[in-house]
Amino acid sequence: MSTSIINRHNLATTPLREQALSIIEAGLEAIDTTRAINRSISLDSDNNLIVAGQTFSLANKKRIQVIGFGKASCLAAMALEKILGSSLHSGVVIDVKKTSCELIYAFEGSHPKPTIANVNASAKIVELAQSVGPDDLVIVIVSGGGSALLCWPLSEYEQNIILYEKFLQAGGTIQELNLVRKHLSGLKGGGLAAMLHPATVIGLVFSDVPGGHISDIASGPTFYDESTVDEAKAILHKYNITDEFTLIETPKDQTLFQGVHNFSLVTNELALKAMTDRAKALGFTATIISPKMYDFAAPTLETFWQTTPPGGASVGGGEIRLVVSKSGGSGGRNLYLANEALSRIKDEDELFVSFASDGIDNCPAAGALVDHKTLAAAQALNLDVADYLSRFDSQALFEQTGDLIMTGPTGSNVADLMMYLRTQ
Repeated sequence: MSTSIINRHNLATTPLREQALSIIEAGLEAIDTTRAINRSISLDSDNNLIVAGQTFSLANKKRIQVIGFGKASCLAAMALEKILGSSLHSGVVIDVKKTSCELIYAFEGSHPKPTIANVNASAKIVELAQSVGPDDLVIVIVSGGGSALLCWPLSEYEQNIILYEKFLQAGGTIQELNLVRKHLSGLKGGGLAAMLHPATVIGLVFSDVPGGHISDIASGPTFYDESTVDEAKAILHKYNITDEFTLIETPKDQTLFQGVHNFSLVTNELALKAMTDRAKALGFTATIISPKMYDFAAPTLETFWQTTPPGGASVGGGEIRLVVSKSGGSGGRNLYLANEALSRIKDEDELFVSFASDGIDNCPAAGALVDHKTLAAAQALNLDVADYLSRFDSQALFEQTGDLIMTGPTGSNVADLMMYLRTQ
């Protein structure tokens, strides 16, 4: 799937905008899922599977199966089919956008909240997992969005919806949310790995968690989990979430994980490095602020403004903290942050952009690009940018000013990417 910006021509109306779009595209190209699989996975002439430099002999393997969940799973599955060829037996993947595979069954699910379709597709993964034996090898594609897409049993679906809404209102961290999720699920927190035992398991992880903590991706279905039910209860208590949840302990028998090998294939550091490399090539002094930004909008923007000198390009990855206190708005964290940034834009020599690497910022847009032209358009249309911000309705604002970044689903997901540019 292309990572190009669909409405690039409409956005590239100034030299600084053209440079910004080039830098964005460099970041998206660096995390392309198909490229990541092709550079990390191969079969050699001796029937060995090479994964990130580590060799797995297939000589005594009865079947090779593929399981996947998250926003990179379908593209990764397609790439694996081409590499494995006749060595592949079958598989099941769940993604937000279904892509046709030859041997692997692909299902479409919902995100960020699960639906019954997610549960039904996850049941197919459970069916496959329960069928494997000690002579099988299972490749598990773990990617961002998997915490919602991989949802089993039915009780997890029912509780996950309530939990997500409560956390959105409370402003809890993604790490806290995922910890609780692990204790609602039969698959998260190592549950899938335990179910696949004693097969050999290869986890291919595409990280969307700030800082690349890969055991948190999709709430860690292939990782041993050290957290406890008591910790999950403490988090719920911390945010005064009083709903009754049926919490279960994650697998604590470490022998169940002896045949599991997890590999990190993509993190936001790859995107950030590619963005700074492109910015330097364009003549900017480029800096990575952090790959694990997680703060409210105002202090996040303050960091960018304080860090970036004239002629500078500052980039960061992660996401902002956001407490949604009103319903009925449109857009996600990136559009909210771009809306907030408008209050800081003063001159023609500066530009700010924030976008979701998966191409979907809780709406069809990936994010937005803002500069003096955005302000001029808002003023010409008599739009109150502060009002849109207060109503969490930033998508509606940028639809009118023409500053939405449209990529469509990218098939990648390394959380959000942000950038502030200043000319000399």
